[in-house]
Amino acid sequence: MKKEKTIQIDTAIIDGNQRIRLFFSYDQEIIDLVKSLPGARWQPAMKCWHIAMAMGPAEKLNYRFQGKLAFIPKELPSIVGSGDKQKTDDCLIKVPDEFIKTMKLKDYSIRTLKTYTSMLRLFMNFYKTRTLDDLTDEDIREYLLYLVDTKKVSQSYQNQAINAIKFYYEQILGRPTHTYYLQRPKREKKLPSVMSEEEVVRLLKQINNLKHKAALSLIYSAGLRVDELVNLKIPDIDSSRFQIRVNQAKGKKDRVTLLSSNILKLLREYVKEYKPKEWLFEGQDGGQYSAGSIQAIFRKAKKAAGIQKKATVHTLRHSFATHLLERGTDLRYIQELLGHQSSRTTEIYTHVTEKGFKKIISPFDNLDL
Repeated sequence: MKKEKTIQIDTAIIDGNQRIRLFFSYDQEIIDLVKSLPGARWQPAMKCWHIAMAMGPAEKLNYRFQGKLAFIPKELPSIVGSGDKQKTDDCLIKVPDEFIKTMKLKDYSIRTLKTYTSMLRLFMNFYKTRTLDDLTDEDIREYLLYLVDTKKVSQSYQNQAINAIKFYYEQILGRPTHTYYLQRPKREKKLPSVMSEEEVVRLLKQINNLKHKAALSLIYSAGLRVDELVNLKIPDIDSSRFQIRVNQAKGKKDRVTLLSSNILKLLREYVKEYKPKEWLFEGQDGGQYSAGSIQAIFRKAKKAAGIQKKATVHTLRHSFATHLLERGTDLRYIQELLGHQSSRTTEIYTHVTEKGFKKIISPFDNLDL
């Protein structure tokens, strides 16, 4: 682009998280640049792209896309967000520098850093006329009750908010834990959504683009998380040992997982055509492929395949584990392939496998009616 193109921004609560919305007239060049931002997603209902709060504010975005895009706060009296009315400059509230520095010194992951920063910023917005240091136990509980009763956020979201707030008061201000201890919400026990092998086949057959097909096929064949896929580099594919090296995955753990012989053929075909330079999967202008793009590919293929059940890209990872279990693979090996620290995490797949389940006969079938 020869001239900077303008994008207007504001904030909104989307899927329980405060996000930065991007407004601009349709322009494929702008879309490609926006998609290069980690976690960039399209919101059909609002007809806009949106990104994580940690990607902003406008000054940070302007610096990143200097000479290409110009980000300007949208002049609106309020933002849309589950009935909330907040000023557009709320997203510009700055969390204490020491908060971010301490997380970095403790080697917290980028994802955790972004989440905690966003959560603390929302907490500060709630008490925007007061300082963090002056807030009490009761103030914190009042905010959490607001999240539960008014915002109706998930238990996972509640836990993230508690962790971020506790981190600030414990690690930064040095307050003893018992002075602001908060009752943790009990985690819901949900079974993972799993696709059958037939559904996986139907989904992958809907994809004609070689890069897109290789990406989703690799996630299923190796049980990868989306972030793990986009972080793969070409040397991570060990074709001689039929292994994939996953570096610094969740919990900052390295591991190896399966490299299917059929996937290796598909990857060789893909590399020959697309010629990636550094990352295994790269965007149109080079650089790391975005997780948002992978998710969009999955949604489109799922719709085309006529799959009605609730499923996301992560469902392919769940399906990988479940199908291995159904084919007799030892649970301990599946735990290693997935990178689970505890076997209890992996054992959840025993509740969704069809192995043995179909052999159980309902007592109703034995009734002589």
